[in-house]
Amino acid sequence: MLSPQDDLLGHQTPTTFNHVASSDDRWTERYWYSAAPIDLPGVVLDLGLGWYPNRNVMDAFAGVTVDGIQTTARFSRRLGRDPLGARVGPLSFQVIEGLKRHRLTLGENRSGLAFDLDWLASFDGLQEAQSFRRKRNRVEEDLTRMTQFGRLQGWIELNGRRFEVAPETWWSQRDHSWGIRSRMQTDMASNDSLPTYKDFFWFWLTYQFEDFALSLFLKEREPGAPFFLSGEEVDREGRTRHVVEVEHEIDWADDPLGQTWAGGTLDLLYADGGRRRLTLDPQPGRFFLKGGGYGGHKGWNHGDDMGREHADHYVWDLSDPETRRQARQLGDHFTRVECDGAVGWGMSEYGVARGYPKYRIAQAHEPL
Repeated sequence: MLSPQDDLLGHQTPTTFNHVASSDDRWTERYWYSAAPIDLPGVVLDLGLGWYPNRNVMDAFAGVTVDGIQTTARFSRRLGRDPLGARVGPLSFQVIEGLKRHRLTLGENRSGLAFDLDWLASFDGLQEAQSFRRKRNRVEEDLTRMTQFGRLQGWIELNGRRFEVAPETWWSQRDHSWGIRSRMQTDMASNDSLPTYKDFFWFWLTYQFEDFALSLFLKEREPGAPFFLSGEEVDREGRTRHVVEVEHEIDWADDPLGQTWAGGTLDLLYADGGRRRLTLDPQPGRFFLKGGGYGGHKGWNHGDDMGREHADHYVWDLSDPETRRQARQLGDHFTRVECDGAVGWGMSEYGVARGYPKYRIAQAHEPL
């Protein structure tokens, strides 16, 4: 099917842009944005979009946590005659200038959340190491991701409360990934035999300072021996440095409802021989990604065909034990970071599974 994008250069296959190189139905292209105001540490904004060309589906979510109450709106549509338009229902993503300025808008909907925001890049984008693995001789994942840091400006409204969003205080990060993506299934409502995770620790961290920014992704089964490590730093001039080793000492809160970082340090070794120590100060604001469909929620997983158009929304009290049990662990935890006297901000995603040699206090809860 021809679309306006077919008038542009850049085709990679001898067909139209709405087709991709693989017929695997797990092929996914995804946007993710997150942001928080450094002067309101209990507020976190999250939103994202997924394109599934081999399922004829696009879905998206937007949500905000304010002082322990998480409100999330979800939307889905079939691609139909608009296979590449990055909009689902009232939620729209627009690239005004590639790698520099985007516009994010959420119009009127039943959740009570709406916004009109400009995302403004503060650093060049960083390309993560490609994630490739096979399972039982089948490609389980073959995924490329880029991460970029920025600021937000505009406004957010939630049930009549208005937040003025200024780039001086609203620090943000985003990613854009594409390829064959493993399908995470942690939805209690739709699967009685959820996968059991054991013997690993992981984190994905996006931190920015005034002068540099860092993207770190680590997975390991024992301390100091990662089976996946992607670490990149970029400064204001666009110069990059590669992280080759990470030592971590994480403090965990004695949280009866789930896994929660309370602090700790990360020691980074770079390929050029340089070192940095990051001191972590997690803030109250968290957004649990189950609300956005990660792992599935109430029988609806990413890429499911929910009909021509579909919408739903959820309001969660994150102090409620049953809510936290269903939300599980995967989420964006707003974090203040210190390094060599400088202060930065960003998001921490993390989990530790039973059997990992460290961090026993957190292992009473599932890692994802």
